[in-house]
Amino acid sequence: MAELAGTSAQQISYKYIKVVPIAGALGAEIEGVDIASGVDDKTFDEIHRAWLENNIVYFRDQNLTPAQHVAFARRIGDIHPHLLNKGLENFPEIVEVRKTPTQKLNNGGRWHSDQMYTPKPAKGTMLYSRELPPVGGDTMFSNQYLAYDMVSEGLKKTLGGLKGVHNGDSRNHPSGLTRMERAKSGLGTIPQVDPGDAQIVSAHPLVRTHPETGRKALYVGSHTESIEGWSHAESEPLLNYLKEFTHRPEFTCRVRWTKGMLTFWDNRCTQHFAVNDYQGHQRIIHKIMIQGDTPF
Repeated sequence: MAELAGTSAQQISYKYIKVVPIAGALGAEIEGVDIASGVDDKTFDEIHRAWLENNIVYFRDQNLTPAQHVAFARRIGDIHPHLLNKGLENFPEIVEVRKTPTQKLNNGGRWHSDQMYTPKPAKGTMLYSRELPPVGGDTMFSNQYLAYDMVSEGLKKTLGGLKGVHNGDSRNHPSGLTRMERAKSGLGTIPQVDPGDAQIVSAHPLVRTHPETGRKALYVGSHTESIEGWSHAESEPLLNYLKEFTHRPEFTCRVRWTKGMLTFWDNRCTQHFAVNDYQGHQRIIHKIMIQGDTPF
């Protein structure tokens, strides 16, 4: 792949791609890459570094088949299968996130980190846009490194010894229903499967250390029901505070989707929120998650 000449300070360290930050907190667009044509190792290494440095990156104007989407995701690591959402018939690695014109609720409409209720949560999520509303349907992201950096030293000491209990199928949802109940009532946006004996309630540190960067980040979201060893009544005030604090405006960026856009974020240091502002229109996104490790 041809080298790209960088002219800004952000470009000095990149030789094969152009990285354009979209906000002060996190997020960047990567230019000069055609994923379908193949990504050589040097270019991929820079993409991986840009992902770690910016927490969320995206590529516009990609023309990917499901097979190419899966192949590129496997460059990052093993696929993390969703334990509750059904994958596509021919590509079970891909979950189709579809909101039809008649559906009112959307998928991902609360601040969260993917699969934090599993023993080894997904380290990354890779979404590819296939059909979009004429306007709206953006996704917001929040930098959990910054959130941790901004809490007081006293709170950092308190949080350091605590674990959050995360539940993948609780009634802690605006509808008050479990996933299967939402699916049966017509409120769900993705076909559900029985997880069987798979673990969908897990406890992880409220402050986790990123295994690749070594930085600390807050690890809490809408799946977090309680603090391990605390009652729900005791847990609620602290968790409610953290859940609001972690997406302060100065920690966030907003990604505006275009058709054929591939967006890839790091669940170990971000939260995200799918904005539900396109009633009466359809939105179809293909989702693949990448296997992570046990948070510490």
